[in-house]
Parts: sequence; C-alpha cells; structure tokens
Amino acid sequence: MVADFKAVWKQAGNNRWRIAALSAACTFGVFFTMYQQEAKGPQPPPKITYISTFSGHRTEAEIIASNIANQKRKEAVAKELAKRDEEVRNIYKTIGRMSGMDVEKIAREAEAEQAARDAAQKKKQGKLPEGVTSVEQIAAQQDEAAQ
Repeated sequence: MVADFKAVWKQAGNNRWRIAALSAACTFGVFFTMYQQEAKGPQPPPKITYISTFSGHRTEAEIIASNIANQKRKEAVAKELAKRDEEVRNIYKTIGRMSGMDVEKIAREAEAEQAARDAAQKKKQGKLPEGVTSVEQIAAQQDEAAQ
C-alpha cells in the first residue's frame, strides 16, 4: 500500500505538490464550512402525565368534563407536534432546494397522497353508531345547557 502510494507520487511529476496542496485546501474548506454551520438537535419529546387513579364516586357529568378536558390537552399536544413537524419539514425543504430538487412539486404530490388516504379513511370509518355521541357534540350540548 505504501509502495503503491510512492509509485503514484513519483508519477505525478512536478505537479504533485500542487495537487497535494489543492486537495488539502479542498478538504480544509469542506470541514471548515461544516464547522461553521449552526445545528439544532431534535426537539425534546413532550412530557407525559399519567393518570394514576380515578375516584370511584365520580358523576357522569364529572366524567364527561374530564374527558373534554383531556381531549383539549390532546389537541394542544397534537398542535405542538404539528408545529414541530412543520419546522422539520421546512428544514428538509431548504435542504431539498439547496440540492436542486423541486420541493413544491414534491409537496403537492405528498398532499394529494395524504388527501387520498384521508378520504379512504373517512369512507372506511363511516358514521357513528346510533346513540353514540362524539366529544364535540357533548361539549356543544353542555354549552347550550349553560346558556
């Protein structure tokens, strides 16, 4: 291996020092550029609070109120995760643009695929069975009763 390197070094002639200097400068330039880049680590995962116990004497109204409050917390967490996902998506779009990709076309195709998946899921899910109400319907009923 060393002998091969010596043979190639001798064949390079007068340009060997120029080639070595240019190679070293390119390598230094790449590593210097990478060193200057600002990088952020991944976002820390959201803190999870586990429910330890429920009171055995809760009324139906307390259970419904608890479910609605829990649903609102879940929606807030989902909103935060969506915000983080959007930040990551923007980072990848920037990388894609720098790489010469048509990120707008890719985004349109991804949105079309997601819309098709959502439509298939909605069709598969169908309506709620008779007598079953969603959390939104219960919240609306409570708002009407409060007025």
